[in-house]
Order: sequence, then structure tokens, then C-alpha cells
Amino acid sequence: MQPKHDPGTGEQYSGFLPGPTPFFLKNQVRLTSIINPQAQKPSPPHLIGILPGEGIGPEIIEVSIDLLKVIEARLPVAFDLRVGGKIGKDAIKESGKALTEEVVRFSRGIFDLGCPLLCGPGGERFVYDLRRQFDLYCKLAPIAPLPSMAGTGPLKASAVQGVDILVVRENTGGLYQGEFGMEQVDGQRHAFHRFDYVDAQVERIMEAACRLAGKRNGKLCVVTKPGGVPSISQLWEDMATPSCRKHGISLRVLEVDNACYQMIFDAASFDVVVAPNMFGDVIADNAALLLGSRGMSYSANYSADGFAVYQTGHGAAHDLTGLNKANPVGQMLSLAMLLHESFGMDAIANAIRESINDTLAAGWRTADIAVPGCRVVGTREISNEITTCLDKRLDCMATAANTVTP
Repeated sequence: MQPKHDPGTGEQYSGFLPGPTPFFLKNQVRLTSIINPQAQKPSPPHLIGILPGEGIGPEIIEVSIDLLKVIEARLPVAFDLRVGGKIGKDAIKESGKALTEEVVRFSRGIFDLGCPLLCGPGGERFVYDLRRQFDLYCKLAPIAPLPSMAGTGPLKASAVQGVDILVVRENTGGLYQGEFGMEQVDGQRHAFHRFDYVDAQVERIMEAACRLAGKRNGKLCVVTKPGGVPSISQLWEDMATPSCRKHGISLRVLEVDNACYQMIFDAASFDVVVAPNMFGDVIADNAALLLGSRGMSYSANYSADGFAVYQTGHGAAHDLTGLNKANPVGQMLSLAMLLHESFGMDAIANAIRESINDTLAAGWRTADIAVPGCRVVGTREISNEITTCLDKRLDCMATAANTVTP
């Protein structure tokens, strides 16, 4: 890739910007090794199960796979990609279930080989049922804004400076699980939803969050709502106190509404945030403002057995399907997280992230992250720019690896 002119300013863009790096990449720390010390990195060839998803899913998965093709072309790395069936609303149309038995078997086959899933967005009950099926209890959502995104979106650049947050969400209990339904009572429809948490569920997510905080800055914020869900809030705080004391972690407890406010007002004061299922969902989506757009958000889900599913932090955006307008960056960053966490490919994961940063800094943007003076392009166009940038980075890596210093 030749140095190109900034499409917004016409000035020559001549090199790589220093890359923004979330804590786990910057320090070569695998979060999975902290959550599950027994987890092993798969041996080559590196197998990835692919669930393209619905809506914009197939589009953003396709361009993410293009990154893997570039990696294979430039480096002595081979990937074995296996594609599973339909999920979410597309699966419901055919089978009546968001998570089909076919996809369960496919996912189990991937997990049994010690390998991860890369998942496009899937609606309805898909993600909740998948997490329950495989006990994917721990969801991690890194909130580390790219430097190139400073001033993008509704927040000032100063609001995101120095921000590096890790949101830890419990996936297997709470409001999004449990029993629910609709019945007739005294001539009226009666909607019910019964959910709970038990000691063991809260203890294991709290232990994971404390271990993660111990490898970072030693601060943990626990999100509750004592007035609204008093019993569950009390249980979470009761479990947090001894865990933090055991690991030497500074504990902060915030109610969910105040936590959402404070994470925007004073984001740099947060380190690790742990929350029950629904609160974690709200907190992570709220924190996507710090990234500039939900289209930039990504996450991973883990089980105690080492199962791993990597995904975006946004939905299927059916209104954008087939229009070449979707932002693919969140999906690409989920792939980078997969390569780092599940395969230990730290340098390659960094190269993807920094290629994205350089491309955005050079003025290439999708509509959701547009700024004055930028060039607004489609999914395929921005992906091509990122892929080209990555190709150059990997070429430099390969050259350096083959250079023998006399």
C-alpha cells in the first residue's frame, strides 16, 4: 500500500499511527488464562467455527474472513474455517427455534476440539439460549476507544482520553434467563417472568472479575439496584466484599442508573465493572458511546470449560441488510480478540487493531462514525482499506521475521 492522501484533508498520510491497545493486548495478557487457567491454546491448524448470523451478519463476517485470508497469504499460518447453520430469526423461520439442534451439534463439535466460535449477530433468544446451553457464564466487553475515534460521536475527545474499561457480565442467571410466559388470569393476559441468582453463580463471576482486576489496576465496580431488586443486589454485594478482600481489590458499588451516568461523566475512573445479566447488557451498550458507535463494540463469552464465542456488541441491523452500509469494525475487532485470546496470536491481533485505527485516522468512515471532512464509504470499501493496511503491516512483520542480523 503506497502512502495515500487523506480523503478529508488532502494531506499525505505517510505512516502508521501509534496503536491504541486494550490492557490485555498491551501486556500480552490472555484474559482466558485468568478466567480459566486450564485453558489451552489450540495447535495448528487453527480451527474457527463460523456462524454468519442474520441481517448484516453475513456481510460483516465475510469481510472479517478476508482478514484471515491476508494473514494466511503473508504469514506461515493456516486457518480451518467451518461454517454452521442459521441462527436467530432466520432459524426461527425454518425450525421455530432461534438456536437449532443443528447449531448446537455444530458448536459442540467445535468446542470439543478446543476451538472457538466467531458469531455474527443473531436475534430473538439465540444468544441467551446459546449461553445457557454451553454455560457461557462470563461475558467480557472491552471498552478501549481507538485514538482515531477521538471526537467522533456525541462525546468530546477529553471524555474518552485514557479510557480502558473491561465490562464483565454474568450470562447464566438474572432477568434474561429463568421462567417466563403469558397466561389468562381473571380475563386478562398475565405476563410473568421469574428469575434468580444463587451463591455459586455470583461467586464464580465475582472471582473472575477480581482476578481480572488484579491483573489490571486493582479496581472493581459492582453494579446493583438495591431499591429495585433488593435480594439479588444484596447477594451480589455480599459476594463481592469477601472476593475483593481476598484478592486485594478496591471495591466500588454503584446503582445501575448512576453507573451508566458515571461511566460517561468520568469514564477514566473505571477499571473492571461486573454486573448481573441485564445490568451488564445495559452498562456495555451505554459504554459503547465511549467507542464512538455501537458498530465499534465487540465482546467474548466464556465457559469454565474453555468454550469461547466471539461476537459484536450490536445487533443484526436488518434495516441495513444488503445496503453496503454496515460498520464492520466491531466484528473485525471480535476476530482480533479471538486470535489473541484463543490462539495467542498477539502480534497479529495488534496488527488488525492498528490497521483499523490507521484506516479511520486516514479519513475512511462508515456513516455511523462520520466526522466533518471524512470520506463516507460502504462496508466493502472501508473493509478493503483495512485489509490493504493489514497486508502492508503483515508484509513488514514477515520481512522482519526473515531478516537475519549479522
